[in-house]
Amino acid sequence: MGAGFKAITSGTVTSPQGFLAGAVEASIKSPDKLDLAILCSEKPCVAAGVFTTNLIQSAPVILSKKHLKDQKAQAIVVNSGCANACTGDSGMADAIEMAKLAADKLGLSTKNVLVASTGVIGVPLPMDQIRDGIRRIVPTKDGGHKLARAIMTTDTFAKEIAVAVESKMGRFAIGGVAKGAGMIHPNMATLLCFLTTDATVDAHFLQSVLRRAVANSFNMVTIDGDTSPSDTAVILANGAAGTATIKQSNGELFRKALDEVCLYLAKSIARDGEGATKLIEVAVEGALKESQARLAARTIASSPLFKAAMYGNDPNWGRIVAALGRSGAKVNEKKLEVYLNGVCVMKEGSPVHFGEQEMRNGLADKEVSVKLCLHLGRGEAVAWGCDLSEEYVTINSAYTS
Repeated sequence: MGAGFKAITSGTVTSPQGFLAGAVEASIKSPDKLDLAILCSEKPCVAAGVFTTNLIQSAPVILSKKHLKDQKAQAIVVNSGCANACTGDSGMADAIEMAKLAADKLGLSTKNVLVASTGVIGVPLPMDQIRDGIRRIVPTKDGGHKLARAIMTTDTFAKEIAVAVESKMGRFAIGGVAKGAGMIHPNMATLLCFLTTDATVDAHFLQSVLRRAVANSFNMVTIDGDTSPSDTAVILANGAAGTATIKQSNGELFRKALDEVCLYLAKSIARDGEGATKLIEVAVEGALKESQARLAARTIASSPLFKAAMYGNDPNWGRIVAALGRSGAKVNEKKLEVYLNGVCVMKEGSPVHFGEQEMRNGLADKEVSVKLCLHLGRGEAVAWGCDLSEEYVTINSAYTS
């Protein structure tokens, strides 16, 4: 963790003051799993959001973007097991009803409730089950842990974190939960992320730092090259900690803490990719500019050939170089250096001898690192992904059956 903030033990999205959450089994996903939840604040919040760039967008995404136009929200209602995407006018009516049901339960205006859904596309929401489930939800202070489990689809573990921050503006916390294991690719990917803070934050600053945090974390994660119509990252700030207003001129520590929270959740998503056995980190240095470094890192991390090689512990670094060459980033082969788990395998356009069996043993670890030095400029970026296994095909060949 960075200077000025530290992880909260068993921290979650309800760790910041004034936030509650609850979840129930509504039999949307399966009869015995949490799949419907509410996150809410005891106080009004300023809010910010970043959503999918897919031109096909779910009804909850469209509705939540509308509700966020005034940069205010106080609750989020979310389900897993059904994305409510490509469901026409009835899907929008269902999303609106979800917001109203949660608003009525909490005594809020419907426009202050955001909606999120994740799961199978093209299937109507089972509204009778959702109506009953929302009635049964009891938000509590420790309910963030249930919320983290309720939003899971093919995830194998809940993804949650909170940090405590000591700043000149006062003490505050930032918490978050996320889900995502498949249909994951930069520019948001099938992931949901809900963030909270009890700091008092300027609304415009909140939107700008969220967008930046997402750009450097969730948008640098890739599992399979597909982008969902349901992607949503939202942050609520309720000011319950009583800090001075955090804004551009004094918000550097807040930005760093938010970056840390988002980075932790993003790496957890990459680590939990469908069928994955290892986390892969791809760092690119010395690109002409940052945008080219990002392009190169994301292209390599998403290469099916490279990902398959990593699953087999195969030090086939030619696949790294081939992906770099087609990425669109400027490359001079004679200046290029490539490192695999810290071992130089290519330098100035030529292969470098390394111990193959020792390298294979290293690639069998749970984390693999790749670094490329382009020696063309100062642009740098890091992307995260996972290996590609038979299990990924098994999961996705029978997702709806």
